[in-house]
Amino acid sequence: MINMYLEGNYAPVADEVTTFDLAIIGALPEQLSGRYLRNGPNPWQVDNPDTHHWFMGAGMVHGVRLRDGRAEWYRNRYVGSRSLSEHRGQPDIAGRNWNNSPTGPNTNVGGFAGTTWAMVEAGGVPVEMTYELDTVARNDFFGTLPGGFTAHPKVDADTGEMHAMVYSLPEWLDHVQYVVVAADGKVRRTVDIPLESPTMLHDMSLTERYAVVYDFPCRLDLDLAFAGRFPFSWQPGTGSRVGLLPREGEAADVIWVDVPECYAFHPMNAYDAPDGSVVIDLCVYDSMFDVHRNGPFQENLARLERWVINPTARTSSTTVIDSSPQEFPRHRGRLTAKPYRFGYAAGVSAAQTAWPTIKHDVVSGEKWTFDHGPGRAAGEPVFIGRDGGITEDDGWLMTFVHDVASGTAELVVLDAQDFTRPAVARVALPQRVPFGFHGNWVSDRSVPPPAT
Repeated sequence: MINMYLEGNYAPVADEVTTFDLAIIGALPEQLSGRYLRNGPNPWQVDNPDTHHWFMGAGMVHGVRLRDGRAEWYRNRYVGSRSLSEHRGQPDIAGRNWNNSPTGPNTNVGGFAGTTWAMVEAGGVPVEMTYELDTVARNDFFGTLPGGFTAHPKVDADTGEMHAMVYSLPEWLDHVQYVVVAADGKVRRTVDIPLESPTMLHDMSLTERYAVVYDFPCRLDLDLAFAGRFPFSWQPGTGSRVGLLPREGEAADVIWVDVPECYAFHPMNAYDAPDGSVVIDLCVYDSMFDVHRNGPFQENLARLERWVINPTARTSSTTVIDSSPQEFPRHRGRLTAKPYRFGYAAGVSAAQTAWPTIKHDVVSGEKWTFDHGPGRAAGEPVFIGRDGGITEDDGWLMTFVHDVASGTAELVVLDAQDFTRPAVARVALPQRVPFGFHGNWVSDRSVPPPAT
């Protein structure tokens, strides 16, 4: 059979490239000083294409450095791991490998506590990278992380702390762990939360009162695991619920609330409402890995929903915000855990063409769609606020856009306030960027470049 996750722009690129002074169509905002980084799978070898899963490829970070209206460089680098070192005939990378994992982070990358971190779920330790994206070492938050970490931490802009829900297989079969990393990059607090059955806990949500844990019926499948396959499958009837853990509470304080049987990789945002309820906006699938076991986009596609959780009555209600297919939702970072108005997403499909960028007004219900052109597919949109901006959406969106016909890629910058105008800037990249997962804008204020 043909595995779509090895075809077209899902296929890996062969080379690590460094290119300087990239060509620009339009004009880059001069106040953008930093790096746009994105991580994703890029296997150098696939043993069995029929059973290969999109989530299992080696990590590769793609980055573009912007400064003074110029695109100074593009780099793509594999994230270091034991298996990459063995593949290259080199010693293993430094740093504690708490679960002896052969693989490295392939899911997210960003800046925190002055450091560039590549991240992955299911128990992997973050890997520290240089400003130029070379691997430094595994970094368990400077020796303070007791186990693994996640690909989807949430940073509270008020405290500077990073919050995560972590699972690790096969090490933790009976619990997940809530981890709080202080602003100095050291773990301040952990809480083990018992679960009856291991779930694929891809993400979490945060409000000002609660850390939210998702327990969905996409669960560990031992038959798949022993067969060397991606080890999760759809298991209806095993429960579908949301847990609300008070930020400074213990496991016994978790408030569990049943929700409709479904799966969600990514929430857009969450917050506490004045009436005491918890509002969660997220991209929801009817099922996940029920029939198709190589990736998420063949069986069904996600819609954007709003869940309102009543922690007192332990009830939930669901409203569909937008039924059109979409994924990789984002919001303005400083509004994490707070009421917000605008969210952004990629309009994904099973086909590799026409993935537009979507903007939602979750207050008015208005929606805007930016069409990148025929045969052009945009990934996750990342919001960067304008210095001195007043309104929530005053800033830019950045994303990598793949052009099917030419097999090329661009870094595209959009005006987040005005989807009717053309792209603010399009930066031509020296090679295509395979469809991947997550990234961030890392300003030079948060992670400074090396001294020259």
